[in-house]
Amino acid sequence: MGGLRVGSSSSEIASDESMIIAGGIHPRFASAKEGKIRASALIVEKNIKVCIVSCDVLVLQKDGCDEVCREIEEKFGIPFENILIAATHTHHAPATVTIHGYERDETFVSNVKHSILSAVSAADENLKSVDVNFWLGTESTVGQNSRLLLSDGTIYWVGPRGDALRPTGPFDPDLPVIMFKRRDGSPEAIIFNHSTHNIGTRRPEAVSPGFYGLAAQELEEENGGTVLFLPGASGSTHNLTLPADEMILRIKNAVKEALSESKSKDVPRIASVKREFEYRVRIFDEEKEEKAVSYYCSKRVKNPEPVIGVFRKMRRKLSKLQGETRRTWIQAVLLGDVALVGIPGELFTRLGILLKRLSPFRHTYIVELANDWIGYIPDRQAYDLGGYQVWMGFHSYVEKGAGEAMVEKTVRMLCNL
Repeated sequence: MGGLRVGSSSSEIASDESMIIAGGIHPRFASAKEGKIRASALIVEKNIKVCIVSCDVLVLQKDGCDEVCREIEEKFGIPFENILIAATHTHHAPATVTIHGYERDETFVSNVKHSILSAVSAADENLKSVDVNFWLGTESTVGQNSRLLLSDGTIYWVGPRGDALRPTGPFDPDLPVIMFKRRDGSPEAIIFNHSTHNIGTRRPEAVSPGFYGLAAQELEEENGGTVLFLPGASGSTHNLTLPADEMILRIKNAVKEALSESKSKDVPRIASVKREFEYRVRIFDEEKEEKAVSYYCSKRVKNPEPVIGVFRKMRRKLSKLQGETRRTWIQAVLLGDVALVGIPGELFTRLGILLKRLSPFRHTYIVELANDWIGYIPDRQAYDLGGYQVWMGFHSYVEKGAGEAMVEKTVRMLCNL
């Protein structure tokens, strides 16, 4: 491995019961706590220094990510474009974004920044020589394409689904695992990546890192080192059937199996590229949007009017922003022949699989919700089918075709690497 050094650490993010929990249509508060809400950092150094951070929050926005990246650059000498910060998309942590019926909690956002810097500082002080093991595992039962075609031609979101006909897209079972081993063979850090919405707790209404975060923390207790979960392209995939305990167990078993099969991997160089991506807020038909939301909610939501009102309010605010040009980040981090692609939103699985197939690197994996959050990033077919993930709102506002354009630009970036 000549010259490869790695350091890792995690830092708990302070929160309290007065903070609104993100991830739902309406504001809600936690009545219990399980696991830790954390920022976990990994620094990899060879020809350059790269920093990867995983945060147990719903999403992170560009303003906050840019600010903390500049501070990391200033304090630790890691270039801005070499820093990837991803949210794990737990739906059970305080709000870091203004969406639906609640505002982001500025105190919690400040706590997130503090914990990121604390984890990065400890990781930077902890650099040591390592070897690398890698294996591409699979887990095909935790989650599925949840955009089910229903008998009335709509796409499933919530409510009864007994009339579901078929899924409208693919599910990605890939579960890549990278282990950075100390010279005594024990793990310094483990990364795993998988593509399902991080929704599910053992205890009702708990502040929680979600089933992926709980699995990561239990793997840490059992194996040592720091374990980071990085979310794959899960914009169109959810768990619809399994309890949290079973999801945690299955993910842990899949990671353990990958570790047992893993082989030594040479990392001759590391690299990172972060580039701006320009997109537009889509122009929408208010009458058409109102009809789609009202029809679905009236048929499948128990108390539809408050939910319909939330979407109506979001559209009212977004109507002034139609056609607006915005900028975000796309990123590629290269660890030998393993490419981690940072995407700034909830990328539909169809687009994630397409990007993997077009990449010049055999091992290419999506890290969604990286460095920013621009809502759902659907493929063109999804816009035509409709459904919650393409209803106009702060959760979904990018114009049709933005996802395909993002894939194309990212592939060009990978080819240049």
